[in-house]
Amino acid sequence: MYLIFLGAPGAGKGTQAKLVCEKYKIPQISTGDMFREAIKNMTELGKLAKSFIDKGNLVPDDVTVALVEERLQKSDCDNGFILDGFPRTVPQAEALEKIMKKMNKELTAVINVDVDIELIVKRLTSRRTCTKCGAIYNILTDDISANKCLKCGAPLFQRDDDKEEIIRERIRVYREKTEPLENYYKRKGQLINVNGNLSIEEIFNEIIKKLEEIKK
Repeated sequence: MYLIFLGAPGAGKGTQAKLVCEKYKIPQISTGDMFREAIKNMTELGKLAKSFIDKGNLVPDDVTVALVEERLQKSDCDNGFILDGFPRTVPQAEALEKIMKKMNKELTAVINVDVDIELIVKRLTSRRTCTKCGAIYNILTDDISANKCLKCGAPLFQRDDDKEEIIRERIRVYREKTEPLENYYKRKGQLINVNGNLSIEEIFNEIIKKLEEIKK
């Protein structure tokens, strides 16, 4: 299974990617983790990426693509992987296609976790974080009426990026950048839309059902 996961911030794609990884025993590869590992190991590409990050600049496409190629050649990717956070643009998608062709591998599907924007806003604005241990709660599902952490008792707060105006802007930017990518994979017949408004278990079951149909 060679998969890409798409989904707006707060759509729950990270949770679903983790569950699918566990089911098919394949690695979940996020660009953030990849950068951190390359920088920690001080590889040539890691040093190059660090030079951009340290200046507060975005890592250029060619460096990101080279890092992805390096990561996909590791033996744990032989039977599949899930890419989370890459590609973000059509040029990156085209570069990934070339990498996979070189490796004689073919993308199985692109899973797009599609969630109603108002539901995302509701989910994320309901998050609260512990000021001390960093535990995350949700006022919709957790009993935190005292506004205190259930683990250490410290006060809870709402992170700036969990505030409504910031969430709406993040979603707007995501939609603007990712819509061409969705259309790209739709034209190739590789895009699978799943209803992200359902429960975690229901979304997972829908994804697995569609992937098993492809395997047949």
